[in-house]
Formats: sequence, C-alpha cells, structure tokens
Amino acid sequence: MDEATAGSLDRMAEVILRRSGDPVRADRLGLRLSHVTAPTGLGYQHYPPSLSVVVAGRKRSVVGNDNQVWGRDRFFITPVDLPVVSAVVETEEQRGFLSARWRLSPTLIAEVAAAMPGGNRLSAAGDRLGTWTPALADAFARLVALLDEPEHMAVLGPLVSREVILRLMQTDQAPRVVAAALNGDAVVPRVVSLLTSRMAEPWTVDALAAAARTSRPTLLRHFKEATSMTPTQYLKRLRLGEARHRMIVLEEAAAKAASAVGYRSASHFSRDYRHLYGRTPAADAAHTRLQLRELGLGREPDADTGTAAGATVVHDPAP
Repeated sequence: MDEATAGSLDRMAEVILRRSGDPVRADRLGLRLSHVTAPTGLGYQHYPPSLSVVVAGRKRSVVGNDNQVWGRDRFFITPVDLPVVSAVVETEEQRGFLSARWRLSPTLIAEVAAAMPGGNRLSAAGDRLGTWTPALADAFARLVALLDEPEHMAVLGPLVSREVILRLMQTDQAPRVVAAALNGDAVVPRVVSLLTSRMAEPWTVDALAAAARTSRPTLLRHFKEATSMTPTQYLKRLRLGEARHRMIVLEEAAAKAASAVGYRSASHFSRDYRHLYGRTPAADAAHTRLQLRELGLGREPDADTGTAAGATVVHDPAP
C-alpha cells in the first residue's frame, strides 16, 4: 500500500475510534461505525447497498461461495440487499477492529455517472473486493472527518459524498456501484425484494424469472454478477439467517423456525445450518442465548461489535 493511502486510512481509524459511540451523528452522513476489541464468531448480517471498509484488523466475509478474509487494503461494495455471513478474525493490539459502512445513494450515483466523461461504458466487475486508490482513500477520509465537524456536515457532506462516488467509479468496482443505482423495475432488485418479503414460498428460478418478467438465463447472469450467488443460494442464506434470528431472539424450536422460513425437511435444514454456522441449530441457539445472558444483553448484539471474544453476531446489519 502506498504512503498516501495508508495515511488516509490511519486518519479514518482515529476518527472512527473517537466517534464509534455516537451512531446518531454518524447516521447524518449515512455512516455506521464499528469498534470491536476481540474476534467474534460467524454471524448473519443483511447488508443494504453500501460501501464497507476496514481500517484496523481483519474480517471474514462469506457471500455465496466467495469466502475471503480482508482488511484495510480492500473495500467491499454491496450493490443490492445482500445476506452475508461474517466475523471479525483479527484485531490490533491498540485499536482493535475498526470499520465503517456508508449507505450508497442511488440518486447520487446516477447523477455522478451521468456527468462522467464517456458515459457508463464499463467493463465487467473484477474481484468482489476492491483495492483502494489514493484519491478514493483521501475522499472517504475527508467524509469520515466531518464527524468531528457536525456544524459543516450539511454543506460539505453532499460535496464530499459526490467525490467519493466519483472516485469509486474510477475503480474496478464501478459496475457494482452503478448496479446500486438501478431503479425498482430492474431485474435483480425486483427479485431480491420478492425473496426477502416472501422467503417462505417455494420459489424456483423459473418462477422468479416469470415474476421479474425476464428470461431464466438473463436472471441467472444478472443475479450472479450483482450478488456472487444464484437466486437459490441467496434464498437459502436468507432463510438460514432468519431462522437463526427466530431461534435465538424469539426462542423458537428449530423445527418451528425452519418451517416458518420455508424449509419442508428438518434434516435438510439441519444439514444446511451446520454447514454454514458450524453447529446444529439447537446447539448454536443454546450456545448463543447463553452468551447473551452472560453478557447481560436483552437483545441480539450489534453486528461486528461483539462485546467479548467469541461473541456471535446474529442478525443486525453492519460493516
């Protein structure tokens, strides 16, 4: 990593360390900050369209079959609502784990893309993780720095946000950034909405293609490009995450939770669950509820902010 980029990331880390306890201020800029002091267990998170960055420590992100450990040298674009399984795997001795998630504005992306020279002639997206450029790191560091100047957010926030989008559009992640600006009639957002709101229904790829008024090959190609998953894999991740939430927070039995999210076979549910989370549904739910009681938590811990080593993040979206 070049010196300029490293310096920008260090500036971000200092601000996030100071301001991670003020979510209201961060939300004014579309930011959500995380500070973790010890590694966490794998947990389900639902990412909205966003830019996620890590500025101290490392995390594991599992998107479909894409399983990667990454840190401050990369960033992660979520173009549509995306079910992700992740965990903090490494913290720094002094700063712990620090990250930020920034909501992507479809309107802002569309405005910047339309004004860029050459229009929207973009090549295919590369690896799911993007690599910082000095210009992008500097722009995002200045956006994060506005947390120290709340009186200037209203004026400078929109200006710096446009520059961040512009710099993102100059990276190999530009196609994913543009995908986040697609309107509600676009194929992938429409299918995501159907799966999220009606996950218990017995969807097939053909049924989804018909509902989205597109062909099966078009749906499969666009969905894989945007999410790194097939619609079937996406639905499975949604179901497992919601079932886990039901078992841990609502204390439903595994069979009831599985049925509620659309599983028709208890053995199939148990096999899928153990493959993803490493324990049987009942054992995982019991283990996590015990952790929450020991920590004195009356609800699920905030994602990526596990309050003790090994704490399991359950459901809340975060970087």
